[in-house]
Amino acid sequence: MDGRDWKKFLMPYDQAVEELKVKFKTLRGELKSRDEYSPIEFVTGRVKKISSILDKAKRLNVPMEQLETGIEDIAGIRIMCQFVEDIERLANLIRVRQDMTLLYEKDYVLNKKPSGYRSYHMILEYPVQTALGMKRVLAEVQIRTLAMNFWATIEHSLNYKYRESLPPEVIKRLSKAAEAAYLLDQEMSSIRDEIMEAQQLFEDNSNTVSRILNGIQELYFYHRVREAVQFQFRFNEHWETEDIRYLRELSMEIDDAIARAKKG
Repeated sequence: MDGRDWKKFLMPYDQAVEELKVKFKTLRGELKSRDEYSPIEFVTGRVKKISSILDKAKRLNVPMEQLETGIEDIAGIRIMCQFVEDIERLANLIRVRQDMTLLYEKDYVLNKKPSGYRSYHMILEYPVQTALGMKRVLAEVQIRTLAMNFWATIEHSLNYKYRESLPPEVIKRLSKAAEAAYLLDQEMSSIRDEIMEAQQLFEDNSNTVSRILNGIQELYFYHRVREAVQFQFRFNEHWETEDIRYLRELSMEIDDAIARAKKG
């Protein structure tokens, strides 16, 4: 093993992971703010542990002086989606970005690994601005469904326990579990429209309630106390009835009252 300063070596990868997490979370928020469907459910990231880097370098015969180019997943981002169809949509969004360079892709969704592992991998080159100047580091983005991620997390834990030598019975049961996860994803895709409609309805209702309560507070700000109290009373009477049509009308009335208050 060489005598490198591992803390300094990993620092650009730490920075890359944090910046990429922020960028993908921002992308999710931006799509939602535009009332567009976001294929991103949530984002996680990690920098590979030193022991894992050394193990992988040994397994792949990567010389220590070539770790930066030979190990592509020192910086790792994982993005979870609700549906299998979301994976390709998100991949398309990443392909056209100009703040990162896509080097190549590995499709383990259509071409699963023998173990049953499914995921979509994108190897990126990402520029990090350090105190010593710009440094390009490699990062792996894994895109998968929640079911795929659950299975992969369990497999990873078992591989760690058995040091990559899983007993035949465990391999067999993992394979069955992988197929069950795949069937779950297929079933969810078959009712995708119904799921999205229900989620959108919940989102709309939540936004309507937020607009009403924020509007009432704004009326207090403009010293329209009487109107604010009346609107609060009407809201309290109806919000538990789930009468969304009434609440939407109430929201529009509050908007009109705020507009009048702004005019003086």
